[in-house]
Amino acid sequence: MATTTMSHQAIGSIVSHRPFKASLFLESLNVPMKFSPKRFKIEATASQVIDNTVLSPSKNKPFESKKRSNEAALILIRHGESLWNEKNLFTGCVDVPLTQKGVGEAIEAGKKISNIPVDLIFTSSLIRAQMTAMLAMTQHRRKKVPIILHNESVKAKTWSHVFSEETRKQSIPVIVAWQLNERMYGELQGLNKKETAERYGTEQVHEWRRSYEIPPPKGESLEMCAERAVAYFEDNIKPELASGNNVMIAAHGNSLRSIIMYLDDLTSQEVTSLDLSTGIPLLYIFKDGKFMKRGSPVGPTEAGVYAYTKRLAQYREKLDEASLN
Repeated sequence: MATTTMSHQAIGSIVSHRPFKASLFLESLNVPMKFSPKRFKIEATASQVIDNTVLSPSKNKPFESKKRSNEAALILIRHGESLWNEKNLFTGCVDVPLTQKGVGEAIEAGKKISNIPVDLIFTSSLIRAQMTAMLAMTQHRRKKVPIILHNESVKAKTWSHVFSEETRKQSIPVIVAWQLNERMYGELQGLNKKETAERYGTEQVHEWRRSYEIPPPKGESLEMCAERAVAYFEDNIKPELASGNNVMIAAHGNSLRSIIMYLDDLTSQEVTSLDLSTGIPLLYIFKDGKFMKRGSPVGPTEAGVYAYTKRLAQYREKLDEASLN
């Protein structure tokens, strides 16, 4: 497990050039932290840190406070088709972009969630997930601009600072986390799936791809992927939902299956048969400490989702009223 974790940390450092030390960053802000034997947990939520540092014009002008709801929306989107999906290659943690079809899937996904509030976006360190998040938000009726936060160095944070309060209000923070990356497929990455099945046998390849505990050669099992993805969700995303922030996660088949396993309390056997289509958003409502599955948005011309809550219906009414002005 240690080898796999190191490989993901290396991927994260390639993307951000320098590992982000959350403890040092928060210590400079006098933000309290709580430590456990396994990993430290940040008591401040991401929005508190974002509001007071990256997107605010000064520390003396905190982000505009707003009344928090007792429920929050959670949107999950698997990235659109990638160039290696199209070529039927094992992709894993190799960083390849979307195809034209994948771009279209991301845009269509955005239309389906255009009436659902989004305050904060989490995505992986891989470009196909980031493209999906950005393209989806171009279709949102609020027209807020997603901005990727760069905290990997003092210079990166300083140079990406937003000084306009009005612009800041029209922005959505995007947090990149390698823990949400796709499962690392080890020595299968870059291989053709059909040719690999012919070489190793269909049953063996199926076991590598669909079992919960068995990893491909020098790669991650779904269980190992779930360990990092769910831990990140619990420590960083769930607190945002609990504070009333509406969250979108744009990630990958296996990292999202891991999170859904946690949300729906699935067994290891049940999650292996779970399939997620590319570019199809799933909606959950977090309320009173529980996650309620509300289905998938059915389209921009419909009610929006299989089951709107009263709060989401009111949000859409406000969007409709604003569009008439």
